[in-house]
Amino acid sequence: MADLLSTAQKVLSWAKDNEAVEVVAVHDRDTEIRVYEGEIEQFTASESQGVGVRVIADNRQGFAYAGSLDEDVLAETLAEARDNAVFGTPDEFLGLAEPDGVAVPDLGLYDERVAQMATDAKIDLGIALEAKTRAGDPRITGIESADYVDSISESALVSTAGVEVTSRDSGSYVAVTALAEEDGDTQIGFGFSVNRNPNELDVERAAADAAERATRLLGATQPATERVTIVFDPFVTAQFLGILGGTMSGEAVMKGYSLFANRLGEEVASPLFTLVDDPTNRDAFTAGETDGEGLASRRNVLVDHGRLNTFVHNAYTARRMSAASTGSAVRSYSSVPGVGTRALFLEPGTQSQAELIAGIDNGVLIQGVAGIHSGVNPVSGDFSTGAEGLRIRNGALGEPLREITIASTLQKMLGDIQAVGNDVDWLPMSAAGVSLVIADVTMSGS
Repeated sequence: MADLLSTAQKVLSWAKDNEAVEVVAVHDRDTEIRVYEGEIEQFTASESQGVGVRVIADNRQGFAYAGSLDEDVLAETLAEARDNAVFGTPDEFLGLAEPDGVAVPDLGLYDERVAQMATDAKIDLGIALEAKTRAGDPRITGIESADYVDSISESALVSTAGVEVTSRDSGSYVAVTALAEEDGDTQIGFGFSVNRNPNELDVERAAADAAERATRLLGATQPATERVTIVFDPFVTAQFLGILGGTMSGEAVMKGYSLFANRLGEEVASPLFTLVDDPTNRDAFTAGETDGEGLASRRNVLVDHGRLNTFVHNAYTARRMSAASTGSAVRSYSSVPGVGTRALFLEPGTQSQAELIAGIDNGVLIQGVAGIHSGVNPVSGDFSTGAEGLRIRNGALGEPLREITIASTLQKMLGDIQAVGNDVDWLPMSAAGVSLVIADVTMSGS
């Protein structure tokens, strides 16, 4: 990281007195392995470096990036950013993030065992994952994919506003998608395990989850249309939270893309619903010590027991909305900072999924959804998505269901939340899953 920091500082030293300059330099290493029938089907080991430079002068912003850290390229990138600033649209709210006194947490996000693990050992994990999934149930007839993935990322960010930070993190996961067949019916199920230490990846759990998800949907039928209580499986809840997170950014509010605009301080959900964005939680796959502008990560409670508490902001949206940055700038080195949630989760309840189901007379456990992003209107809140799952009858799981549509509005769903499970599950994405019970949802079938 010292080399990245010195590189970024070198570019910053070329800044002129009449301009604000921000430089981010990165070095990433990634491994992706896919196994098929006990052999390597795909293997990718990549390494990349890059720099992004942002220049603000006369209320105009210019940006440029390059996939090289060579000194002549650095100079060219800065010059290009300056040229782009000349043609930028004037905006009085443009400016760099300034240090706000929040201490950068030491999260220990880098595990050297990712780099130390031999390639053969990584391949063996993929092979073992495929083999264990196939062996889990005789109805498992194929494996669509069995993957091992890891990454190591290092970065440095400096600016004329006084920001100077470095970061290093790593992660790894295994994921498998299984095919189950019975009486001419074919179903798909997935399983995964996430850990910063690849030696602690749980191949057994990933294989078992994939087999169970695939086999328990065999023989699924389309039900009649009715209103039911639904239980979102943790993976579905994570996708649901991702939709909500997109409506809670200052940028979405400014652009009129959020149903929560002008609702700060209001009750927008059940008192059981507390939504937190916390990239300082080391369990989160997307945890980070700093945001995309170099400010310290922090815990932001977006909805507190049903009350809308805050939106997330970067430096720009905070200025536009007379707020403070929440450390929620998101970016790559090849883009200017945007704003978004980084590690969403719901404060858990006290009951397991089985206990939640035991209290439902007529409902559906939603195991998977299709088209959730295209089926939700973030402005009106209209919600409609294809789904599959298992009937709940008298507190027990029943027959599998498919070709159903669940429909409501986000506003109504949030208000009709009856329980949050205790089964928080951090997934290889920017939101954690947990079982979530929602009453009075329309299930459309035959």
